[in-house]
Amino acid sequence: MKFTKTLILLCGALFLAACDSDNNSNNQAAEEFFALQVLHASADAPAVNVYVDGNLVLENVDYKDGSAQLGLPVRELPYRIRVDGILPGGDVTVIGPAEINFEADTVYTIAAINSVADIEPAIISQPDVPVTAGSARLFVLHATPGAAPDFSLPVDVYVDAYSEPNAPIGTSAPLTFDFRETLGPIEIAAGDYQVRVTLSGTDTVVYDSGLLPLVGGDDLTLAAVPNVSGGPAAVGLVALTGSGSAEVRDVNTPTGLRVGHLSPDTPNVDVVVNGGVYLADVPFPAVTDIAALPGDTYNVAIQAAGNPGVVPIGPVDLTLEAGTWYSVLAVDFFNNIEPLILTDDARPVATNAKVRIVHASPTAQDVDIYLTAPEAGIADVDPTLSSVPFKANTGYLALAEGDYDVTVTLPGTKDIAIGPATISIANGGVYTAIARDPLPGEMEFGLIVLADQLTDDET
Repeated sequence: MKFTKTLILLCGALFLAACDSDNNSNNQAAEEFFALQVLHASADAPAVNVYVDGNLVLENVDYKDGSAQLGLPVRELPYRIRVDGILPGGDVTVIGPAEINFEADTVYTIAAINSVADIEPAIISQPDVPVTAGSARLFVLHATPGAAPDFSLPVDVYVDAYSEPNAPIGTSAPLTFDFRETLGPIEIAAGDYQVRVTLSGTDTVVYDSGLLPLVGGDDLTLAAVPNVSGGPAAVGLVALTGSGSAEVRDVNTPTGLRVGHLSPDTPNVDVVVNGGVYLADVPFPAVTDIAALPGDTYNVAIQAAGNPGVVPIGPVDLTLEAGTWYSVLAVDFFNNIEPLILTDDARPVATNAKVRIVHASPTAQDVDIYLTAPEAGIADVDPTLSSVPFKANTGYLALAEGDYDVTVTLPGTKDIAIGPATISIANGGVYTAIARDPLPGEMEFGLIVLADQLTDDET
């Protein structure tokens, strides 16, 4: 988010506007303020831009991003709040413009909740007062919808003193609330806690925080949002403070790992993890699905298939964080083989497809990449991406669903190295396309198209 610069500009503009009619210093001293923050909590919605009175104050806010608190002066006229979704064909207003009056000494949180087809604002408020010494304050929004048409999903929330993993649930009385509802604000003594959420009236756990330390003075707005990171949890928690947001994942949230052999002159390999063969006899140009693993640090090596004495890569320690998915690709020719490690963003977006292109062809070196309508050709169009170097990752491009030709050329020319290769993509799909060297004994370069999704939630 490009937040800081726009925050300074907007605060200055609004403050000057509020004081323009009267520059008396006594009036300035009596100015009253409120605090405003914004949370993107719609799991399948694209990133958004947020406007206050037509001024862009938050840019490219993605799912589970929460802003810092924005201090604004109270005034008689309402503020106009608008949220625009960022779509391939141009931004579209998804919330508002809504005219809202704000009161002094109050913290307001505006969350975009529900699926993108039914997106709506949840506006919650609490008094802006200090936390009692030695305590932490929690204010919880239920932002995970159930099924249409009413989206009801009642849950019970247990906040227990932490003792050990998988301790019996329910040593505290449950707090019950439903989608769109809030709990609190409540204050509890600082200490170590465990927050667990069950479907109301059942012992089915849909979220477990594990050890959750709360420090005296903590003032947290917690939003229970849909989990899109894999694992058994139905929800995750996003914690908002005055300075931004952080995710409190379910204790069982996995990492994801995909491995690929993209070194054209390297024979079949074994992928060794923590001293054991994780994948055996992997040929060029094989790429696996994304498999779930516990988040941890893993010792990884690539060795010649069945020959532990030949180790072209590693061993190296790779820290794979829970809730983050990774692609580890062996690239370049054998004498220079190395791992190319990518972070995957596999969250589906209902309004468009997400396509990432990875240049893993050591022979091709720098290339231009074209994305065009099928059979349209590239003669009269500029490259979509120019001078893309070997090992480059374009990042995920937001594209409208449909068929596209992917064509790769030598830079600055129309000399085709790969393609045109037709790909079919759908809204909600997430794809990685890898440009590779020719297969052994062949002359044509190729394109590997992969669906970015976790194949299972079990180790």
